Amino acid sequence: MGINACIHDGWLLLRNLRNLDKQFAYYLLLHERPKLVAQGNGSVFTNLKTEILKNHLVQLPPISEQRAIAHILGTLDDKIELNRRMSETLEAMARALFKAWFVDFEPVRAKMEGRWKRGESLPGLPAHLYDLFPDRLIESELGEIPEGWRHSTIGEEVTVCGGSTPSTKEPEFWEGGQHCWATPKDLSALKFPVLLDTDRKITDAGLAKISSGLLPVGTVLLSSRAPIGYLAIAEAPTAINQGFIAMKCDGALPNVFVLLWCKENMDAIVGNANGSTFLEISKSNFRPLRVVVPSDQVLTNFTKMAGSLYRQLVENERESRTLAQLRDTLLPKLISGDLRVPDAEAFLKERGL
Repeated sequence: MGINACIHDGWLLLRNLRNLDKQFAYYLLLHERPKLVAQGNGSVFTNLKTEILKNHLVQLPPISEQRAIAHILGTLDDKIELNRRMSETLEAMARALFKAWFVDFEPVRAKMEGRWKRGESLPGLPAHLYDLFPDRLIESELGEIPEGWRHSTIGEEVTVCGGSTPSTKEPEFWEGGQHCWATPKDLSALKFPVLLDTDRKITDAGLAKISSGLLPVGTVLLSSRAPIGYLAIAEAPTAINQGFIAMKCDGALPNVFVLLWCKENMDAIVGNANGSTFLEISKSNFRPLRVVVPSDQVLTNFTKMAGSLYRQLVENERESRTLAQLRDTLLPKLISGDLRVPDAEAFLKERGL
């Protein structure tokens, strides 16, 4: 732990470690966790008693090797954490840009109020964008919107579709599946709105049972129930189950715009949901939601700016996924002694880590 804290009775505390490096202990417990969980008991949830952990036998390398192993695995985790922080910043920048341009209409208001003049730059508003934005707001069905922009519905601007679940009793739909098949659970574990892979795969026969088929890369996915609101852009061709609204961005609005529009309008999306057991937003209730569509030139420049942020976020997630797989591969080999520290260090050095 990196903080001073108290723990409740659902935790076990290791302290006063003897001949055991603290960081190595963390990775050792990760390695031993399946064995420890198998010894737990409890009818509602698995409980690990103190005595089980006390009496659990492990092999400990010399303290110098423990520290070397912890350093190797920690280096990978440090890089993953750095990527996470970078991605948080990138996502925040994209959301701030969307809100300024398309919610607050800040460029238009800055021109109206004389705060932004031709040839001048403001924070987030470089001078070369000056002529892209109008200098007044006009009344519309959605309230005041920039002159020259139009109001529409999300259903008119993107292709909205859903999915289904092929019978799980039919092995031919699942065994040896090669196509990604997403459920909201796949999105629930994401730290950022990037779907690189899915837990389950379906076969060609299974895919044929889903009317929406294999959705293309770039499709925006929104969980439509239990709960409403998980979001991601598919970075692999993906089929989906019935727990989604999928948006194929084949019109004027780019997928990064649609993703951020969903985030900003989540209250309206949930407000259009219904259901007695749990809320669900249907395709028919989703399509009429209103959206302000900017000019093509503004959308083009937004896509360049926000799209580059999103692409860097995707690269961070790809790299972190690879690093996590590498860490999880090295962990048991280093702990067991099957892989020696110098060999692991050379392996990482070859990969620039």
